Amino acid sequence: MNPNIAALLVRMRVLEDELEMELAKRRAELHFTLHEKTVKFEKLVQREHLKLKPGLLRYIMDSHPLIVLFAPVIYAVVIPLVLLDLSFTLYQTICFPIYGIRKVRRSDYLLYDRNHLAYLNLIEKLNCAYCAYGNGIIAYAREIAALTEQYWCPIKHARRVLAGHAHYPNFVDYGDANAYRAELEKLRTALQDKQPD
Repeated sequence: MNPNIAALLVRMRVLEDELEMELAKRRAELHFTLHEKTVKFEKLVQREHLKLKPGLLRYIMDSHPLIVLFAPVIYAVVIPLVLLDLSFTLYQTICFPIYGIRKVRRSDYLLYDRNHLAYLNLIEKLNCAYCAYGNGIIAYAREIAALTEQYWCPIKHARRVLAGHAHYPNFVDYGDANAYRAELEKLRTALQDKQPD
């Protein structure tokens, strides 16, 4: 890999670590703790949150009629999401062991923690769960696709990739045939080394 690109990737990782430290500070400011998958708010904060929770009837009455009318259109997208979920889970279950690629843990991508927020009513919590499922499944499928791409074609594109996946920076440069032949097996082996806990 180009030394300048490698240095930039190191700087990006340092910035990601700094961002995580700042997010931890912000969690402390908001008076909640996070232990694995459990979120705990201080009692006083929880009471304040309950005061801000809108009632269901008021929430529906305050909603724009078109939002209520077209809610089924939004929720109908659950059908392709479930099909995406099933197809990618089946794909990796069958193919990844054959190629020696570690399996992606679905549970790492489905985060249902907003139900701990006392200021959300039942409809808001349902909406949050739906969005968490949709975005989580898309991220899960993207990781499976990214690992597949790293196995079969770990070559950067000639043009800029918008919002590339986390593995993309490690791919070989477009047009560098020698690096592709030299690095392909190493990139494939890296997929086996990252065994989930």
